[in-house]
Amino acid sequence: MRLAIIGTGMIVGEALTALKPIGGIEVTAIYGRSREKAERLATAHSIGKIYTDYDQLLAESTAEFVYIGLINRLHYEYARRALQAGVNVIVEKPFATSTSEVEEIISIARSKKLYVFEAVTPLHNPNFEKIKELLPTLGTIRAMQANYSQYSSRYDRYLAGEVLPSFDPKEFGGALADINIYNLNVIVGLFGEPTSVEYAANIGFNGVDTSGVVLMKYDGFVATALGAKDSSSPCFVSIQGERGWLKVEGAPNAFKAFTVCVDGRTERYELGRYEHRMSHEFEEFAATYAAGDYQKMSAGLDVSLSVMRTAERALRRIQKA
Repeated sequence: MRLAIIGTGMIVGEALTALKPIGGIEVTAIYGRSREKAERLATAHSIGKIYTDYDQLLAESTAEFVYIGLINRLHYEYARRALQAGVNVIVEKPFATSTSEVEEIISIARSKKLYVFEAVTPLHNPNFEKIKELLPTLGTIRAMQANYSQYSSRYDRYLAGEVLPSFDPKEFGGALADINIYNLNVIVGLFGEPTSVEYAANIGFNGVDTSGVVLMKYDGFVATALGAKDSSSPCFVSIQGERGWLKVEGAPNAFKAFTVCVDGRTERYELGRYEHRMSHEFEEFAATYAAGDYQKMSAGLDVSLSVMRTAERALRRIQKA
């Protein structure tokens, strides 16, 4: 897989680090509005071509995929333009800013038989696959909780009145879109779309949700998703069934390890092969593309669409308040 990197922010630096141990992926180019930033990353990661014109990259680059690591609001636009140019896409979470945007991207991709992957780390982690396998052993599910709370490095600046994209609702920032979206992906990835969605949030001075809890109702149980950018706590995912329980250790974006207890017997799993949380997803994307497994890719898009519908339903709750 030949890959062009779109963006020069913090997540791009992480992605380039995560790509290093993955075989079968060649980073051929990088795009950035700031040539200086793009040059720094290109030098540090031995990337041959630098672009400051996205359309030029799409027209000239030999890359089969673009990895879009831009601010949330731009994910849809840059994914759409890539697909229209015949280039496959890996887009960072959140996929887009609305259900209609996700539907359009999926429609274009399927009509052109192009690949689109949403980079949501837990869904591509071996521990997540094992949890799906073990879930029936818990018996009838009665409750689920997911907590991803991390004091944002940008929150002090927000309190001082400086609004960066991650705290700007116009940029699709906020706790739900930026951090709680991992919890929603895990819950929907395991159980599908909920029958009903509520969202109770702490709202900042500019109308952004700085933290909040999504309540998702399913047949026979409820799931809660807590995401916070204004405070920290131990992070976890917990699933309770009539025969046992399962708990993921640490932040839901990492899925580093989990413990399962069924009928009083406890076992711990730590199945990840890579140090960096993003490495597994790139490995899976490359393998799926190499195998020509369009059905697997398409099933992932169905999850992305379900998550966006759920997030949109939640956000409507605070927009009406």
